[in-house]
Amino acid sequence: MDNESTTVRDIGVMLPTSSAVNGGRYGVAELATHAEQVGFDSVWTVDHLAFQTGIVEPVVALSAAAAVTERVRLAFGVMLAALRHPALLAKQISSLQALSGDRVVLGVGVGGENPAEWSAAGVPLCERGSRTDDILSVLPKLIAGGPATLPAPWHAEVPSLSPHGAAPPVWIGGRSTAAMERVLCHGEGWLGLFVSPDGVARRRQRLIELATWLTRPAPRMGVVLFVNVNDFDPEFAEVEAARVLHSQYGMPPEQAARHVVAGTEDEVADALAAYAMAGVDQLVLFPAATDYAAQYERLGRCAAGLPRPAELVRQPL
Repeated sequence: MDNESTTVRDIGVMLPTSSAVNGGRYGVAELATHAEQVGFDSVWTVDHLAFQTGIVEPVVALSAAAAVTERVRLAFGVMLAALRHPALLAKQISSLQALSGDRVVLGVGVGGENPAEWSAAGVPLCERGSRTDDILSVLPKLIAGGPATLPAPWHAEVPSLSPHGAAPPVWIGGRSTAAMERVLCHGEGWLGLFVSPDGVARRRQRLIELATWLTRPAPRMGVVLFVNVNDFDPEFAEVEAARVLHSQYGMPPEQAARHVVAGTEDEVADALAAYAMAGVDQLVLFPAATDYAAQYERLGRCAAGLPRPAELVRQPL
C-alpha cells in the first residue's frame, strides 16, 4: 500500500444529536465550537425521523453548528435522503451551503432499520433504494441552482433554486452490493459503520476492482467509529460505550464490544492508526460517552499522530 493511501485527509467528530449520548444533553452549538477549537476538520450528524432515542433533525443541527463555526466542514453521516422530497432537500442543502460558505459534506444512506419512520413519511420501505438513486442523480444539479425534472413518484418540474452554493461532496453509506455500486455512480467515497480495519481493506479492494472495470477513479474510504477514551479507567470506557450503544441501537453488551474502540489514549491511537493503514482517509469519531467535551480533547490527542497531508496539519490537533 502506498503512502498516499495511508494519509488521513479529514478527521471529524460526531455532534451529540442523539439523546443516548452526552448524557442526553445536546449542546450542539457549544460542542461544534469546541470541536473546531480542538482542531478537528469536520463535525457530523446522524439522521432519523423517529428512532428508539430522541434525535435532532440534522439540517437544523448543522445550521446551529454553522452559525458558531468558521472552518469545520458540516457533514451528514448519513442522511436518509429518501425520507424527503428532493426539491425540499435540495433547498435545505443549498441554503446551508450558501450560509456556511460551501462547507457541507453530504453523506447519504438508505437506512431501513426502523420501518415506522418510513411509514410516517409515507415512503414505502421497498422504495427507499430506488428513490435514493433517483435523488442522487438529480440533487447535484438542483443544489447548484439548475432546474430539473423529477421522475416517479414525484412527477415534478423543479425550477432553479436560489440562493445556492457548490454541490457538496457526496459520501455513500451501506454494506450492500447496491451501496458499492452507488458509490461509484454518485459518491466521492464510501462511509462504513460497524466495520473492522480488515473489513475496510476488503471493501477498498472490491471498490478498486469495480472502479477499474468501470474505468472510474477509485473512491475514497471513510469509517464512523464509536469511541470512548479513558486513561484513568479503561474498563469503564468499555462499560460506558456498551451502555450507550445499547441505549441507541438496542445492541447487547457482548456485540457492542466488537464495534467500539475503547481504552486508553495509546490504545485508541493504535486502533485509529490501523484504520489509516487499511486505507481510511476519512475518520468520523463518534463518542459513546456522557462527556463529549472531554472525549473531543482526548480524541484530539489520539489522532495527533496520524499521517496527514502537510497542508492539512493544524494545531492543536
